[in-house]
Amino acid sequence: MSAPVAAPKSMPAGEGVVKMGIQIKPSDLYYKYRHVKETQHEPKFTGKPDPHPYDRDDLYEVIPMLSAVMDHFNCADANILHRLEELAGDDMPRFIKTREEVFDFLVSVVGDMLGESPEQVTRGVEREND
Repeated sequence: MSAPVAAPKSMPAGEGVVKMGIQIKPSDLYYKYRHVKETQHEPKFTGKPDPHPYDRDDLYEVIPMLSAVMDHFNCADANILHRLEELAGDDMPRFIKTREEVFDFLVSVVGDMLGESPEQVTRGVEREND
């Protein structure tokens, strides 16, 4: 049995609407990633649409992407996280370039793994965009 990733942090009541999120630390990851300092403080993936290029080898790109997919499925299972790492790294086709395309690919494949129909996965994406 694998350990879950860190539980989401919440904001005290009355301080606005906050989307809960899975907190992934570098130590939660199976693989080691580069730390591209030059782009460290640039905006990262927060949801669709996002046409910016995705760097599958940069820790500062990987953590927000994996967090978004784990959040999409409300999942904190380390086994799913590690499978996502494999998918987002070597298993993902090289023609997938943008953050939005990466997110859609990962959601689709993980949805299949978890037994969700394409309609359930699509509805989840639409809910996030509302």
